[in-house]
Amino acid sequence: MKFALFLGCQIPVRLKQYETSSRAILERLGVGLVDIEEFKCCGYPVRNIEFKAFLLSSVRNLALAEKKKLDVMALCKCCFGSLKKADYFMKENVSLKKEVNAILEKEGLKYEGRIEVKHLLSALHKDIGIEAIKGKMAATFKRLRIATHYGCHALRPSQVVGFNHGVSPPLFDQLVEATGAESIDWPMKLECCGAPLLGINDGLSMDLSLKKLNDGKKSGADYLCTACPYCHLQFDKVQKMILSQRNLGHPLPSILYPQLLGLSLGIDKKILGLEMNEIPISGIEELLVKEQELTEQKALTEKKELEEETEELEDETELTEQ
Repeated sequence: MKFALFLGCQIPVRLKQYETSSRAILERLGVGLVDIEEFKCCGYPVRNIEFKAFLLSSVRNLALAEKKKLDVMALCKCCFGSLKKADYFMKENVSLKKEVNAILEKEGLKYEGRIEVKHLLSALHKDIGIEAIKGKMAATFKRLRIATHYGCHALRPSQVVGFNHGVSPPLFDQLVEATGAESIDWPMKLECCGAPLLGINDGLSMDLSLKKLNDGKKSGADYLCTACPYCHLQFDKVQKMILSQRNLGHPLPSILYPQLLGLSLGIDKKILGLEMNEIPISGIEELLVKEQELTEQKALTEKKELEEETEELEDETELTEQ
């Protein structure tokens, strides 16, 4: 199994731990990744300003992957949504497809829609599978409560992105529970993180984030789990700003899903970049129960039960002889 890895613009510059942890878990799960150096911006920043510029930028990336006959795996949900939307327009609008391909032809490129665009989470869930992931576990979490944040661009418009059920998606929750953690039910699970407003209306952006964070804590979450650079930065870096500016109490730390899964797979925390998160998450390691410890505990329990049964049989034998 092999994918063209689409990192986007934010991850290499602002969230390197998302890349390193994702590469590490995918390698452990036997997934091959191909880096296409010619990949550029997905076009998302100009989508609502100049539609054709967005489309050309996005489709060019798809054409590069198609040339190598590789499906695309995106880590960023904004990139995922943009690439999926571009793929959708190219398949639905013949005249638009001809216009874009005419421009791409100058670089020797063409997009026919023969590849698929997937997000990291959908590839883990649908291509690798929950049971295969569980089979690679070195440890599992116990008494860990996680609030999953799906992100807007992975779910909507559902008929375009095809990520999961748009109203009550189970995909991310099932991936979290594969690690042994409990994915809690919380009212604001599908609400926006507030990132699109940062830099435009910082106060409102922080209000939206804080509302979600408070709801997650109220619902009993120990950590909030993300799989998008914008969302994670909002719940990590921006939450740190909120805590300092508004004199709030305890934070709800944000952990990237490949960091969470990576710990269960036994990957070194330095590779996962746990120390790179703004709000400390090192305490999560204390909730891991190693499979070896579980095996030893089970063996001791079975030994004790066997000894008790043996003692009971001996007592019954003595009574019979008397």
